[in-house]
Amino acid sequence: MIVLKLGGSVVTDKDRAETLDGPALERAADAVAAAVSSGAVERLVVVHGGGSFGHHHASEHGVSTTEGTHDADAALAIHGAMKTLDEFVLEALLERDVPALPVHPFSAAHRDDDGDLHLSTGQVQTLLAEGFVPVLHGDVVAHAGEGVTIVSGDELVAELATALEADRIGLCSTVPGVLDTDDAVIDRITSFADVEAVLGGSDATDVTGGMAAKVRALLELDARASIFGLDALESFLEGDEPGTTVE
Repeated sequence: MIVLKLGGSVVTDKDRAETLDGPALERAADAVAAAVSSGAVERLVVVHGGGSFGHHHASEHGVSTTEGTHDADAALAIHGAMKTLDEFVLEALLERDVPALPVHPFSAAHRDDDGDLHLSTGQVQTLLAEGFVPVLHGDVVAHAGEGVTIVSGDELVAELATALEADRIGLCSTVPGVLDTDDAVIDRITSFADVEAVLGGSDATDVTGGMAAKVRALLELDARASIFGLDALESFLEGDEPGTTVE
C-alpha cells in the first residue's frame, strides 16, 4: 500500500497563476503507469498539491489551513481551480491506462472546533478494493467556526497513510530530498531536532507550509517515507528509497 504525493510545485509553475507544467506531469504519469502495469505497485493512492492553481486563489482570498472564509465565491474559486488541476492529473493518468478516479476532499472532509481534520476514507478504501487508483488533492473543507479553510495535500497524505495502514509514503518534490546547508541531500531523518536549523518554507506562494511542515508530519507516522525529486519517482515506485528517508 503506497500513498504518493505529487507536489504542486512539480506539476505546476507556482510562480504563474494556474499554469500547468505539462512535461513534468507527463513524466510523473509515465512513472506511475509503468509501476501499475508492471505490478510493482499493487495498491496506490495519489495525492497532488495545489501549486499555482489552488494556492494562488487561496492567497488572494486570505484563506489558509487555519484562517477561513465565509465567502462562497472565494470557496468555489479555490475548489474550482483545484478541480481543474485534478482533471489534468486524471487525464494524464487515464491516457496511460491507469484506472484513476477522483475523490474531492471538499465532499469528504471537515475540521472540527479545534481545527482537527476528519477525512472519511471509506470511499478510498472501496475504490482500492475494486482495483482503482484514487486521486485526491488539496482543497477547501468545512471548518467549524471558520467557514471553510484549506486542507493541504500533506495533511491528506498523513490521514490516508494512517487510515489505510500504508507500507510506504512518497513525497515527490522539486528537490532531490531534504537539503543541508551545503545543498547536499540528507540521507535519513529520525528527529526534527536533527534538521530544524536547515529547514525553511516554500520559495513561492504557499499557504500550507514548506518542507519543515512536511518533515514534522512524516515523523509522526508509522510508515516509512521518502522525499525525492521527479527523477527518482520511478525508482521509488519500484521499491527503492531515493532522496531522504523519514522514519
